[in-house]
Amino acid sequence: MASSELISDTEQWKELKAHVGDIKKTHLRDLLRDDARSRAMMVEFDGILLDYSRQQATLETVGKLFKLAEAASLKQKIDRMYNGEHINSTEDRSVLHVALRAPRDAVIQSDGKNVVPNVWKVLDKIKEFSEKVRSGSWVGATGKQLKDVVAIGIGGSFLGPLFVHTALQTDPEAAESSRGRQLRFLANVDPIDVARNITGLNPETTLVVVVSKTFTTAETMLNARTLREWISSALGPSAVAKHMVAVSTNLTLVEKFGIDPNNAFAFWDWVGGRYSVCSAVGVLPLSLQYGFPVIEKFLKGASSIDQHVRSEPFERNIPVLLGLFSVWNVSFLGYPARAILPYSQALEKFAPHIQQVSMESNGKGVSIDGVPLPFEAGEIDFGEPGTNGQHSFYQLIHQGRVIPCDFIGVVKSQQPVYLKGEVVSNHDELMSNFFAQPDALAYGKTPEQLQKENVPPHLVAHKTFTGNRPSVSILLPSLNAYNIGQLLAIYEHRVAVQGFIWNINSFDQWGVELGKSLATQVRKQLNASRTKKEQIQGFNFSTTSLLTRYLQASADVPADPPTRLPQI
Repeated sequence: MASSELISDTEQWKELKAHVGDIKKTHLRDLLRDDARSRAMMVEFDGILLDYSRQQATLETVGKLFKLAEAASLKQKIDRMYNGEHINSTEDRSVLHVALRAPRDAVIQSDGKNVVPNVWKVLDKIKEFSEKVRSGSWVGATGKQLKDVVAIGIGGSFLGPLFVHTALQTDPEAAESSRGRQLRFLANVDPIDVARNITGLNPETTLVVVVSKTFTTAETMLNARTLREWISSALGPSAVAKHMVAVSTNLTLVEKFGIDPNNAFAFWDWVGGRYSVCSAVGVLPLSLQYGFPVIEKFLKGASSIDQHVRSEPFERNIPVLLGLFSVWNVSFLGYPARAILPYSQALEKFAPHIQQVSMESNGKGVSIDGVPLPFEAGEIDFGEPGTNGQHSFYQLIHQGRVIPCDFIGVVKSQQPVYLKGEVVSNHDELMSNFFAQPDALAYGKTPEQLQKENVPPHLVAHKTFTGNRPSVSILLPSLNAYNIGQLLAIYEHRVAVQGFIWNINSFDQWGVELGKSLATQVRKQLNASRTKKEQIQGFNFSTTSLLTRYLQASADVPADPPTRLPQI
C-alpha cells in the first residue's frame, strides 16, 4: 500500500465491508456449534491462551483480515519499528520501547547506533542505586533509612508504573521483597493528591522520584516543588540532594532544581510516555519498592511477547489477532467501545493504563500523511475487575449497547483462599464468572426459552437477552512479574497493530496540547486578577462568567500567599 493511500481505498477493505452483511445474518450461538471453527480460533504462546471464537467472525472473516494486514504492509511496518526507522514521522523519531526490555546482547539500531548498551547502562545504574537504598547504604539527611518512595509524574509517567505496582503488591515474591516499604504515586496537581500522598509519611524516611523528560511539565514540576518544600522545611534545603532523584534528560534543570545530576536516570526520545513503563520511568520506582530482580522478570515477560510479535505468523500471533479484531469491531461492525474486564483485583489499574495507551495512541482523525479518515478509528476503552463490574455496567453490556469485551483470567490466584465446607474456593467462584460471562454474552436467552420456563408474558421482553455480543478470553497461567510484563506488551503491540492497519501515527499525541496551551492563558489571567486586580479579558462570555464566579468566591486567597502545605 502506498503511504499516501487510505487503507479504506483498498480492495481488501472493500471486501470486508461487503462481508459485514453475511456476518450480520449469523448469530454467535450458531457459529459456536462449529467445534472446528472454535478450535482454529484458539492460540497459545508461552503459557498464555487466547480464545477469540466468540468474535462475530467466520474463518473466512479471519482470512480477509489477514489480507487486509497484507494490504496495510503490517509485517513491514512492524519490522520498520524494530529496525529503529523514524515511524513517528510527525516528531521524526524512532519508536523503540521494545529496546527497553531487550536482552543485553541484542542489537537494536536507532540512527545507526545500537541503543541496547545504553539501555542496560541505565538498568545497571538503577539496580545499583535501588540496592543501595534498600540495603540502607544510602540513607537520608538525618541518617535514617529511606523506606518510603513517592514517584511524581503524570500520564505515561504514572499510569503504567501504578498498574504494575498494584499488580505486584499481592504477588507473594514481590510482597516479600517489599516488606516494610511503601510506594506512592503523585500525579494530579490537585492539592488533595499531594495531601493524600504525604499523609503518614516522614520526610526523614522518604525518597522522592521526579519523572519528567524535559523537567518542564507544569503539573509535575509544581508537585515536585511542593514536595521539595515539604522536605526542605522539615530537614533544611541541603536535604533535597539526599531525598530527591530524577528521571529526566535535562540535567541542567535537574541540577538547578537541587538534585544531583549523578542521581538522574536517563531515557530517550524514542520512548513515548505511555510506552515508558519499562524505562527508568517505571523501573526505578518499582525496583526501589520490589528490588531489581523482581522487576527484571517483568522486563523478561514483556520481551517474550516482543519476540513473539516479530517472529510468529499472524495466524498464531496474539497481539496481531487482537489488533485485527479491534479494527474489525470498530471500523466494520461499528462498535466504538471496548470493555477490559480482568478477573483479578490485582489488575484493577490495568484498564486505566490501557485507556491511555490505546486512546492517546489511536485517537486520531487523520492518516499518518494528514489525510482525513473517512472511517472511524480508535476505541473508547473502559473497564473494571470482575466481579465488581458485573454489578456495575454489565447491564448495559448484556441488554443495551453492544460493546466487545476482553475477559482476562488467571489460572492460579496470587492469594488463594479455601473455606472448609464451601462448594468451591474463592478463586473458583471468581473464575466461574469468567467462564460464564462470555457465553452469556454470546448465546443470550430467547423469548422461547423464557416461555418454557413459565416466565410471565409481561416480563418476557425484559428478561430476553439478544446475545450475539463479541468477546475474547485471555487466560494467564498466574500473575507474577513475568506474566504482568507479558500482558503489558500484548496490549502495547495490539494498539500498534491497530494503528498500522488504520495507517495513523500511534506514537504522537498532539491532541493533548491545545487544552494545555489554553490553560496557560487562564493561568496568566488568574495571576493578574489576584495580584493586580486586572479585569478578565480575552475570553468568551461563558469562560469570563465562570472565571468571575471563581475569583469572587475565592477572594479570600491572598495575592502573595505564604507557603502552606497540606494540613492532614
